[in-house]
Amino acid sequence: MSKVERRVRSLVNEDGEMRDALEIVLDRATDGEVQWVDVRDEITSGQWGRLIEKEILVDGERGFALADPDEIEAGMNENDGDDGGDVETPETTSWTKWDKLAAVATIGAFVGYAVGPVRDAIAGAIDIVLGPLLNLVPFYVVIMVIALGTGLYSTLLRAGLMDMEKMSQYQERMKDIQDRRKEAKERDDDEALDAIQEEQMDAMGDQLGMFKEQFRPMVWIMFLTIPAFLWMFWVIGYRGSDSAYPEVAAQELVVPLAGTVTWDTGIVGPIQMWILWYFLCSMAFTQLVQKSLNIQMSPSTS
Repeated sequence: MSKVERRVRSLVNEDGEMRDALEIVLDRATDGEVQWVDVRDEITSGQWGRLIEKEILVDGERGFALADPDEIEAGMNENDGDDGGDVETPETTSWTKWDKLAAVATIGAFVGYAVGPVRDAIAGAIDIVLGPLLNLVPFYVVIMVIALGTGLYSTLLRAGLMDMEKMSQYQERMKDIQDRRKEAKERDDDEALDAIQEEQMDAMGDQLGMFKEQFRPMVWIMFLTIPAFLWMFWVIGYRGSDSAYPEVAAQELVVPLAGTVTWDTGIVGPIQMWILWYFLCSMAFTQLVQKSLNIQMSPSTS
């Protein structure tokens, strides 16, 4: 069903007089276009404005053009149980077996924070790649390299796995329901309010759909990020205990407000200095990558 047909059905369901207004507009249209002066004696300015607002009438050469006469006529027919909304419900994204395997592996990696042997096994494997960097550059530079890498692949994964058009459809449908609910309240149309209330309950599934869209790339991001984060935790240890590189954990650095600290110093409660530095670098590099690649991370609504 096209958007034009849905919009027409929405108008007709909200206000039965709009069917007569649409019939007059269709009848008075010449070459697919109509002007206000052609219909002002038979329809109200409010009805005319609603047709323009819903983009059933669009800009034409000499007045307003019918968006699609055939779809307008189809929308004026009985709705056969349609919900009356003018926004189509998007299909829910299905997770592949690889998405599910990544989710299981991510949950398993979380165990590494609490179980020493698991943490040592994962961090030891990552140390083969990142360990040599500690002999070449300071630890803060190593964290910056990790933050740049996580910012790059997290942006690319979100852009590749999250359907922004579908997210926009979810948001547009919810906005459409809210707008029609507000209009029905203004008209004191209890019957329309009851129908919209039922539709709103059905649309609760959209929240689950949006969550699945957002969480799918997050699974892969965590799958790749947790091992690197475990390695940094393994290097520093907790307040110097069980540190794989005690000399790194004991390095002193001067930071604003906190003064002279070490990497395992708690800056904000239990949040150590290395964690704070990583998140600051990660946020900065993520924004830089998004701007550089011109990738939009938030859905747009029409």
